[in-house]
Amino acid sequence: MSIKSTYIKMFGGLLLFSLSLNVSAQSKKNFKTKYDRDDLELVPPAPDYDQMKYWIAHPDIQDMADEVPGKGELKEYQANAAVDVFFVYPTIYSKKQDKEHPWFADVNDNKLNEDIATSTIKYQASVFNGSAKVYSPLYRQAHIGVYYIDNLPLKVEALEFAYTDVKKAFEYYLEHWNDGRPIIIASHSQGTNHAVKLLREFFENRPLMDQLVAAYIVGMPLDKGTFSYIPSCDDPDDTGCWLTWNTYARDYYPANHEFWYGDALNVNPLTWTTDTTYVSWGKNKGGLLKNFKKIRPGLADAQNKDGMLWINKPRFFGNFLMNWNRYHIVDYNLYYLNIRENVAQRVEAYLQERRPD
Repeated sequence: MSIKSTYIKMFGGLLLFSLSLNVSAQSKKNFKTKYDRDDLELVPPAPDYDQMKYWIAHPDIQDMADEVPGKGELKEYQANAAVDVFFVYPTIYSKKQDKEHPWFADVNDNKLNEDIATSTIKYQASVFNGSAKVYSPLYRQAHIGVYYIDNLPLKVEALEFAYTDVKKAFEYYLEHWNDGRPIIIASHSQGTNHAVKLLREFFENRPLMDQLVAAYIVGMPLDKGTFSYIPSCDDPDDTGCWLTWNTYARDYYPANHEFWYGDALNVNPLTWTTDTTYVSWGKNKGGLLKNFKKIRPGLADAQNKDGMLWINKPRFFGNFLMNWNRYHIVDYNLYYLNIRENVAQRVEAYLQERRPD
């Protein structure tokens, strides 16, 4: 595959999705921008990862990644966790472009940071706090518009720039906090664009690969050839591997499906396998809707189909009002407890494999 094709497939995929957890997505049809490639030079100040304020989640501070849903039946165990998770959040900078830095989020924007914390960190990153210390850096994410304009150089350059922050944060984490500890890489949506590059640059065919518990890189169509040395996860207790899924309504095929999903790998988060067996609602331990504290067992079913995760309409009172074809924004929410339990299972398998006889 050519470099151009790789970038199109990695960075173009979000044209298909509703994006971010707490704002309404804009369609390609109605997205308008007066900014072009020349405006990529307008950037907000860089984060200094030596300062704790540039970590939206960190085990040494109180943050939304410490939250647990339910009525006390779940606990967070970051203080004693033997494993770390490095979480790269999705696109939240999706409202009006700032004229001072139209293509990149300002990591000093308190309102945007609050939106990040109360959406993706609370509803996604927190799923790992039962088994791992949660690290998530603020970064100058690319505006949602980069996925909607017909300008490939701008897409590539904007996302490459956003990745430089993620890379610097990960290097800082490795130098100051990792100390040889096992690592989970986790992400969603735009964060998965960056997590893929992180895995290729720091883990593939490198010593750090031995520390990889698993990579939960969700919300992008990724094919089996995404990595040369990191295998895909095929069983619920596989380690040193990667997995993803992309949630759609049953019988729905997005535009250009064959291009985006023809070779895509998809793991069923109710079985953690890649087979196409239908799995009913009864296997769903519990998902989340807007009310974070209310765990909903049997919220969603799941079936791998043609590179996607197909579901019937989620089961909850009032679901007749939900007429979605794409469930991108709730890829994690629908299977929250199953993900949480699988993380614990893979961590235990990883640690067991490395215990002395």
